[in-house]
Amino acid sequence: MARHAIISGGSIGGLFAAAALLRAGWTVDVYERSDMELAGRGAGIVTHDNLIAAFQAVGADLADLGVQVQDRVAYDKSGGVVSVLPFPQVVTSWDRIHQILRRLIPQGHYHLGRHVTGYSQDGTGVQAHFADGSTLRADLLVGADGFRSAIRAQMLPEVVPEYSGYVVWRALAHESNLPPAIHEGIFPNFAFFAPSGTQIIGYPIAGLGNDLRPGHRRYNFVWYKPVLAETLHGMLTDADGNHHPVSIPPPLVRAEVLEDLRRAAIAQLPAPFVDILAHSERAFFTPIYDHHSPIMHDGRVVLSGDAACVARPHVGMGVTKAAEDALALAAHAEGDLAGYSAARVPASLRAHLQARHLASLMLYPDPANSDGAHNQHLNEIMRLTATTVD
Repeated sequence: MARHAIISGGSIGGLFAAAALLRAGWTVDVYERSDMELAGRGAGIVTHDNLIAAFQAVGADLADLGVQVQDRVAYDKSGGVVSVLPFPQVVTSWDRIHQILRRLIPQGHYHLGRHVTGYSQDGTGVQAHFADGSTLRADLLVGADGFRSAIRAQMLPEVVPEYSGYVVWRALAHESNLPPAIHEGIFPNFAFFAPSGTQIIGYPIAGLGNDLRPGHRRYNFVWYKPVLAETLHGMLTDADGNHHPVSIPPPLVRAEVLEDLRRAAIAQLPAPFVDILAHSERAFFTPIYDHHSPIMHDGRVVLSGDAACVARPHVGMGVTKAAEDALALAAHAEGDLAGYSAARVPASLRAHLQARHLASLMLYPDPANSDGAHNQHLNEIMRLTATTVD
């Protein structure tokens, strides 16, 4: 009889773990706390060779994965080109990856509105505890429940995400809405603007419904912006005075916070990026946190993906790291899970540390680089951003 795994968390990390275990002959049930199918608000995802290999290993269909970009191009405040780095890469979206993986889960084995809050175990298996008071028994429990993981909170209560001192603003602009000069200039490229203390990146992704036709795509705008903790508290407070301690739902971001963003963009960014933001859907922000778990298993319970480690997004490794966790888990699931932890803890630590290194380059105070034209670390930033961490 096939061994049974319970996956806590139905996002990309949980789906990858489920797909890898299914491929290894396990029966799997995925439990997602949300009562609605998940969506990533169109968030862009940069692919890596390791991610493509992981998709292939779990039997995923990669047709129409994303948009091919050829060059990484850095701009200065005037909009002039500072540097060009040939770097062919496919950029896709969170929604597309989730869709690809979701199709691999058998009918009736993906359960919405079921929140795993903890676990207990003995020598013969593990029992998942749900918010409604019910329990289910399995041979393996995978905590893939994100950076605020309930499974990690029980396993490693001392590991708590830390605020980095900055946020990421994101926005999506429809290709058809952009002025011709932007479409012909910045739109095709993986773009950088890297003045002292902040950073913009942007790149094209598919349009709604994974539409890859020219004219129907979107541009993904990403701005890393330092924010003091006391300022962040106000930004996380909605118009009704309710404070959201970790992140705020995009529709609840106050109008004055968005107006502050618009004014800052006009003052600090090259005109093409100001235009992209002006033609975008409503922008939203996420505070940047990170954490790293020193172990990733407890008996027949494991952590995977963001539950185990969140590296700051500069390395673009969140999905790839979750995929590699999943493949390693499938390889070790029948035996001693200490081998899984021993393999993945050092790998996640490398991503964690490289992301912090890139953050230090971004935040490096350099009065000579106020316009983004004289960044002494630019080549390293362009070469290491959103690339595989070895």
